[in-house]
Amino acid sequence: MERIRAGIVVSEFNKGITSQMLAVALNQANKANLQLKYICYVPGSFDMPLMVEELLKRKDIDAAITIGAIIKGETRHDSIVAENAARLIADLSLKYGKPVSLGISGPDMTVEQAKDRIEIVPRRAVIAAVCMTSRIRKLRKKRMPNFKKAVTISD
Repeated sequence: MERIRAGIVVSEFNKGITSQMLAVALNQANKANLQLKYICYVPGSFDMPLMVEELLKRKDIDAAITIGAIIKGETRHDSIVAENAARLIADLSLKYGKPVSLGISGPDMTVEQAKDRIEIVPRRAVIAAVCMTSRIRKLRKKRMPNFKKAVTISD
């Protein structure tokens, strides 16, 4: 099967955490034999949808991976950022028919909780992008079933 070509969008906000998350994502991408075409930085998680859309428009991209950490402040700002970013990112995935994995930790998260998620969130985001791209490719290659037997799409 052909290699999956992906781009990563990384939030610079909470850079001390997101830079470590990016390192984990890059390691996982290497293990998964993912062909990383672009690493794009944005000021914050709220800014990700526009960059994700630019990646998804490209013919040399099969999937996008987001990396961010949204930490709780004194207001509901973290929830507003997380909810809107996640919703817009999901909408873009549907619009372009390409997976976009949500590697953004938070909201309502302390700095300590964000540090605890440095390993697991980006690793799962890369795995999800690879898994979804692979399964979508398989489904798109299948002919219409004769409805006597269901077609299973998995790894």
